[in-house]
Amino acid sequence: MTEAPVRDPLSADFDTFYRRELPAMVALAAAITGNTIAAEDLAQEALLRAYNRWDEVGAYDKPGAWVRRVTINLALTNRKRAVTELKAKLRLRSWVRPTAHVVEPHPPRFDDVWSAVAKLPGQQRAAVALHYLEDRSVADIAEILDCSESTARVHLHRGRNALASLLEGASA
Repeated sequence: MTEAPVRDPLSADFDTFYRRELPAMVALAAAITGNTIAAEDLAQEALLRAYNRWDEVGAYDKPGAWVRRVTINLALTNRKRAVTELKAKLRLRSWVRPTAHVVEPHPPRFDDVWSAVAKLPGQQRAAVALHYLEDRSVADIAEILDCSESTARVHLHRGRNALASLLEGASA
């Protein structure tokens, strides 16, 4: 009879953490990037970073706040990279005369609210996503974004005001 392998308790803790946090991290990254496919990769990357440092991260009072901060940072960086890449492609397109008509695939449609959220500056996007997707308090948002509560409140307030303007403009 063979013995069952002994499972590392830290690994078991991470497995539970991973299962609990993955869906929320994907939703958070999707709200920030506007891209659900990239969001899955970003959430996986953030959780991989947590796994690689689990001895440290698992000992935090709120390891979920740490992984959210990493997810937000990755999503904001990914969005900046995508914008830079799009600008470069548009510049290249103006230099090259196409020989045939190319049909560009259309990205999947997002509802009006999340399309408007995607237009907000990064910290406002993150604050709005944390507040409305995860029902986070201002204190939680401040901790996750690594800023003061008053700064988190400003990000949320400005995000809401910008959303109101964007959505009014869309319905006009």
